[in-house]
Amino acid sequence: MTNQLSSSDTYFSVSLQNIAVRYRSPMEQIKSFKEFAIQFLKNNIHMTDFWALNDVSLTIQRGETFGIVGRNGAGKSTLLKVIARVISPTNGRVILHGKVVPLLELGAGFHPELTGRENIFLNAALLGHPQKETAANLPKIIEFAEVHGYIDAPLRTYSTGMVARLGFAIATFWQAEILILDEILAVGDEEFKTKCDQKLAEFKQNGSTIIMVSHNLSTIQEKCDHVAWIDRGKLMSIGNPQEVIQCYLEDIKNVEAGKSIETP
Repeated sequence: MTNQLSSSDTYFSVSLQNIAVRYRSPMEQIKSFKEFAIQFLKNNIHMTDFWALNDVSLTIQRGETFGIVGRNGAGKSTLLKVIARVISPTNGRVILHGKVVPLLELGAGFHPELTGRENIFLNAALLGHPQKETAANLPKIIEFAEVHGYIDAPLRTYSTGMVARLGFAIATFWQAEILILDEILAVGDEEFKTKCDQKLAEFKQNGSTIIMVSHNLSTIQEKCDHVAWIDRGKLMSIGNPQEVIQCYLEDIKNVEAGKSIETP
C-alpha cells in the first residue's frame, strides 16, 4: 500500500512500515516455459519463498541525505524500488511526501535505438514534463551531460559513462522532492563526479530528500545525514553514518574471519 501525502506540516519524506517483499520460485530446475506449463497443469510445481525484504520499518526526514549500505543481494535495490513505487511490497505500508525521481539502473527508461535527443524527450515525459518545456531546456541538459557530439546518435553507441551522464542530467535538471540514486555516482570521470556533487549539494540546499545506495562507504559517510544497514532483507542498524558503517565493517570482518576458519 502506498500513500501520497500533501500536508505541508509533514516532516518526513518517506515512511516505511513493516515492509516485506516476497519472491516465489519453483524448487525444481525447469529448463523451459513449455516444461513449466506442463508441470503446472499437473500440479507438480513446488514453490519456495525468498524474502528480499523482511519487516523493514524506517523514516526518512524531509531534506536529509539518507544512505543505504549492505552486501550484494542484501535487499538495498529492492528497498529503493519499493520507495520509487517500481514494485509493490508483499506486506507493509509506504507513505511518501513528495514526487519521487528515481535513478535506479543505468539506462533505465532509455531506448537503445533512439537517439540521445529523443531519449531526453522520452525520459522528461515519463517524469511529467511537457515537450515544450523540455525543448526549451534541451541545450542545458545536453551541456551538463557533455554529449554534444553524440546527441543525435543512437543510445546503443554510447559508452557506459555517457549513458550515466545523460540519465543524471535529465533526472536532476528539474528540482526533485525525493531523488533516489542507486550506484549512479560510481560511473563517470572525476570531473563529472564533481558536477554531480555540486548538483546534489544544490538539491539539498533547496530542501530535496536524497536517498542513495553505494558500495563506496566513504561517499556514504561524507554525504549522508543518516545511514541504514540492510542484510539479507532485514534492517540491521540505522543512525549515525560513522557508527552504522563501523558496525557493517565489523560484521564483514567477522564473516570473513569465519570463512577463513572453515577453509582448510
